[in-house]
Amino acid sequence: MNKEALNGLFRPKGVAVIGASNKAGKIGYSVVEALKNGKYEGDIFPINPKEPEIQGLKAYTSVLELKGKIDLAVVTVPAHLVLGALEQCGEAGVKGVSVITSGFGEVGDHETENKLVETCRKYGMRLLGPNIIGSLSNSDKLNASFAPVLPLPGNGALISQSGALLIALDAGTYLRGVGFDKLFSLGNMADVDFADIIEWLEDDPATRCTALYIEGLKDGRRFMEVCKNSKKPVIALKSGVSAHGAAAAASHTGSLAGAAKVYGSAFEQAGVIQATDLDNLFDVTQAFELQPPMEGDNLVIVTNGGGVGVLATDSAEKFGVPLQFLPKEMQEEMKHYMPEFGSAKNPVDITGGAGLEGYKKCIAFGLQHEWTDGMAVLYCETAVTNPQEIAEGIYGAIEEAGEEILAHKPITVSFVGGERCATAMRWLSDHGIPAYDDPARAISAIAALRQYARLQAAKAADSADTFEVDREKALSIINAARADGRDALTEVEAKQVFKAYGLDATTTLLARTEDEAVELAHQAGYPVVMKIVSPDILHKSDAGGVKVNVKDDDMVREWFRKIMENAKNYKADANIHGIAIQEMAPLGTEIILGSINDAAFGPTVMFGLGGIFVEVLKDVTFRVAPVSKAQGMKMQEEIRAAKILAGARGEAPRDREAMAETIAKYSQMIWDLRDEVKESDANPVMLYEQGKGLKVVDARIILKKK
Repeated sequence: MNKEALNGLFRPKGVAVIGASNKAGKIGYSVVEALKNGKYEGDIFPINPKEPEIQGLKAYTSVLELKGKIDLAVVTVPAHLVLGALEQCGEAGVKGVSVITSGFGEVGDHETENKLVETCRKYGMRLLGPNIIGSLSNSDKLNASFAPVLPLPGNGALISQSGALLIALDAGTYLRGVGFDKLFSLGNMADVDFADIIEWLEDDPATRCTALYIEGLKDGRRFMEVCKNSKKPVIALKSGVSAHGAAAAASHTGSLAGAAKVYGSAFEQAGVIQATDLDNLFDVTQAFELQPPMEGDNLVIVTNGGGVGVLATDSAEKFGVPLQFLPKEMQEEMKHYMPEFGSAKNPVDITGGAGLEGYKKCIAFGLQHEWTDGMAVLYCETAVTNPQEIAEGIYGAIEEAGEEILAHKPITVSFVGGERCATAMRWLSDHGIPAYDDPARAISAIAALRQYARLQAAKAADSADTFEVDREKALSIINAARADGRDALTEVEAKQVFKAYGLDATTTLLARTEDEAVELAHQAGYPVVMKIVSPDILHKSDAGGVKVNVKDDDMVREWFRKIMENAKNYKADANIHGIAIQEMAPLGTEIILGSINDAAFGPTVMFGLGGIFVEVLKDVTFRVAPVSKAQGMKMQEEIRAAKILAGARGEAPRDREAMAETIAKYSQMIWDLRDEVKESDANPVMLYEQGKGLKVVDARIILKKK
C-alpha cells in the first residue's frame, strides 16, 4: 500500500498547486481558492513560472525550489506538460500527486498514462487520477480539488470514479443532511484505486464506513480481499449494469465494466453492501455512520398510523427482514401504553391517540427487552401532535436505553408529513438517529444493517475446501490439444479433465470406426449415447450429431454412419476425431454449471437450472472462484427455481450436498487452470434425489489463445 506515500497524498503537510492561476474560471485558480476557503492549515505553494503571486500567496516557478517541503502536488497543467511536472515532483521529494488534468486513458492515450505511473513508481510517489476533481477531507481541512466547498461533516467516506458526480454529491450532502468526512475522486485509476483507499481508511479515526460509486474495477480480486479484511462497512453502488450503460462506463473512464450479476456476487462474497441507487447509497451510508449492525432478526416497528405500518411490513419482507409477532409478554406490556383499539402485535400501532407518551414508553420498553434486535419508529403528522416534540421524545426514549444496549440495537426513523416533519427529521439525524421521509427507506436502511451482520457472520464461518486432484493430468490433456493446434477440447478430453478434478462425469469413449464403436458400446453398457467429436462442431445437436438411447450393435453401426454423414453435411471441412460412445445417464433435474474469465474478477462460476430456466428465464447465479461447499449450497438457494431443488409439489428433494461439492470442485478446477481455460461448462448435469448424487452428461472447455 505504501502508507507513507498515501498519507502524503491524503493528509499532506504541504501542498503545491502546479498550474496555479489568478484567472477565475481556471482549474488552477479554483484549487488554490478551495484550499484557502477550506482553511487548510499547512503551507500552500502555487506553482506558476509567469506570476510572482497567486491569490495573495507567493508563487514559485517550479516544485524544485521546494524540495522536502511538499507532500502533495495537485497538477492542473495541460496534458502534454503533466509528465514533465511529475518528473520534477519526483526530484523534489513529493509523496503523492493528484492529477486533475484529463486527456489520457479515458480518450485512448494509454501510453502516456502508463508513463505517468512509471514515473511515479520510479520515485516512490502515489498517483491519484488522472482525470479527477481531487480529494477533500473535513478532519484535515483539506479541499485539494475544484469542488467549491467541503462536504457536510459526517463519519463516512465517499469514493467515486466520476468526478462530475462527486462534485454534485458534495453539494448535495447539505440538502440531504448526510455528511461525509472525506471525498475521493478516482478518475482513470491509473495507480491509486478503490482497494488502496479502503485499506488506508482502516486506520482513519474520522471514518466509520465507506461508500463507493463504481463504474468498473481493474483488479477485482484485490478489491474483494481488502473489503473482506476491512473492519468498517463498505457500501457500493455499481453503475453500467445494462448493456448500453456498461458501454458508456467504459468510454467514460476507460475502466472494464463487468456483468451486474458477477459484481453483485463478488460484493456479497467480500461482505460489501450493494446500494440500488444514489438515494439508497446515501440512506444506507447514513445508517452505518450513525448506527451499529443489527445482529439478529427481530425487528420491532412502532407507529402511530396503520397505513405506514403496513407499508413498513411490506418493505421488511421485500428487504429480507420478515416481521415476527412480539412475544406474548411483550404484547401485554405494550398494550398498557396505547388505547384499547391499538395493536401490540408488530407493527406496534399506538394509534394517533397515544401521542408522545405512547411513543416514549413503547420505545424505551421495546429497546430494553432482550427479544428486540432493532427498531424502526414511524410517525404520521397529525393535528394534535408536534413533530419536533415527537422527535425529541423519541430521542429521549432511545437515550434512556443506555449505551450498552444502543451499541448493539440499531434504530431508524421515518416521519411522513410536511415541513415540520422535515425539520424534526434533520434534528434527529443531527443527534445520531437516521431519519427518512418514507417508511420503506427506513426499513431498507435497517435491513442493510442486518445484511452486513449476516455477511460478516458468513465470512467468519466460511472456510475453503480442498480436494485431491490430478492437475498434472489435466494439464497434459490441455497441452496435447494445444500441440494439435486446437483452442477447444473435445468432449472426451473435457470429461477427462473434469474427472481429474473429481467431477462425476459419464464414461465417454472415442470410437474412430464402426467396429470400435460396437466394442466400446459393450464396454460402456447398453443403452448408450452417440455424439460427434469435432473441435469444429461445438453445438452437436445443431449438426444432427447426437443420438440417445442406442440399444444394440445394429443401431450403433447405423447411427455411426448417419452421424458422420450429418456432420459432413453440416461442415464439410470439419476436423472429425470420431464418435463418442457414452453411458446413458438416467434422467434427473437438469443443471448447468459454467465458467467465464471475468475481466475484473477472473475465474467465475455460474450455476442454474438447465433447459428453459437458463435459455429463457436466465435463472442463474455467480460466484468468484474458488467457491466453498457452503457457498455452493447458498448458490442453490439464490435462484428463483430453488424450490424445485428443495422438492416442490411432492417431488423428492434433490441431492444438494452432492451439487454443492461439485460446484466447489468445479470452481477449484477453473481456478487451478485459470491460465489455460477461457470458459467451460457442464451442461446438462443430471441431479438426482437426495443421496443419489449426480452425473455430468456433457462437458465443454475452451482454452485461452496463446
